[in-house]
Amino acid sequence: MAKLRYFDAKDASRSQEPQLVAAHSEFLRTGRIPRERRHWLAEEKRYFTHDEVAAKTGRKLQVAGEKTHQHINGFHHSIQFPKIIFHRTLEDSPHLGYCHVTAARTKFAHYEEVSWAFYIANFYSDIGENDNFFERIDVGYSRMYFAVAIKAGENSQDKMTIDRSVRGNGLLFRTHDPQAAIRNILLLGARNEQLREIIRQL
Repeated sequence: MAKLRYFDAKDASRSQEPQLVAAHSEFLRTGRIPRERRHWLAEEKRYFTHDEVAAKTGRKLQVAGEKTHQHINGFHHSIQFPKIIFHRTLEDSPHLGYCHVTAARTKFAHYEEVSWAFYIANFYSDIGENDNFFERIDVGYSRMYFAVAIKAGENSQDKMTIDRSVRGNGLLFRTHDPQAAIRNILLLGARNEQLREIIRQL
């Protein structure tokens, strides 16, 4: 796959503003030679390096993670989640990335205790079944909110990995709807059935 190149779209749109008068017709009409830069040099696109694109994507993901964490912790004082925000961008597509928002441990369905992590991504995809975390990426949706069961990695280098013994693939939920995502997170964090019932009715 060819390596993606990124350029500053704002600069490109400015450089494509229609010229009201061509340089040669202005000279014929007035006898003056226009000295403005746009008549002499074609504007060049300013290209970004992959590191610059990754940094820009990371800042946006970080802000989204901070806001989402505020929303879920603002619902009820008895449901509070730790703030564990960090982001990653995809190696060959640094305009795509995901942000870890929080992690916790809870009783889930018939599983006695499940450790899980909640993420936001700026694309929609399937969660991969092997080493690929994401499969069949679809940029048609602007966001994906998802939670996966996690466990300590088998190798000492792997801090955490998806616990695929939960539901066969480790995926607890996945949605592009922020309201549905917050409701699911609150249900995971609710300490008792009465609170879960209130959340279900939201």
